[in-house]
Amino acid sequence: MYLIVGLGNPGAEYNFTRHNFGFLMLDLYAKINHLTWEKPKLGAKWLKSNDQIFIKPQDFYNNSGQTVQAFAHYYKIPIENILIVCDDFELDFGKTRLRLKGSSGGNNGLKSIITTLNTENFARLRLGTGNQNLRQRLGDTKFVLSRFSEDEKSGLMPIIQEATIKLQDWLREH
Repeated sequence: MYLIVGLGNPGAEYNFTRHNFGFLMLDLYAKINHLTWEKPKLGAKWLKSNDQIFIKPQDFYNNSGQTVQAFAHYYKIPIENILIVCDDFELDFGKTRLRLKGSSGGNNGLKSIITTLNTENFARLRLGTGNQNLRQRLGDTKFVLSRFSEDEKSGLMPIIQEATIKLQDWLREH
């Protein structure tokens, strides 16, 4: 069994914000694969496809760890079969990076998951949102909660396609 977690904040006011890139990626993945989200369970919107469970925790981004732990425990999913999909403002917009383990890199959602699971040994797929000029003008908090620009929106599909390939490769290799 595999657990794929998209990080984001619940509520329509956060749609298309940089911090909800994980939600957006899983929503488009589900749509492309004709999958339907189920009613919330264990604190998350979720869907199951074969031996894969996809979740969008409904606690806020920085508190995602509890929901990840609840699903991992309920479905007896080993840590090495967990993949977190999150935004990363240190990574240039358009870049994606898959790592099998590592630190939070300052990402508060990953910090929550690391603290709750008591390990850094889970995979993470980071989706770059970096725009240093805008980030310096807005500050980190306002930047991650700001919506993608029209130019960025037009570039989202290629990023999500690349991330989907990395997700599928990760599943095949496990």
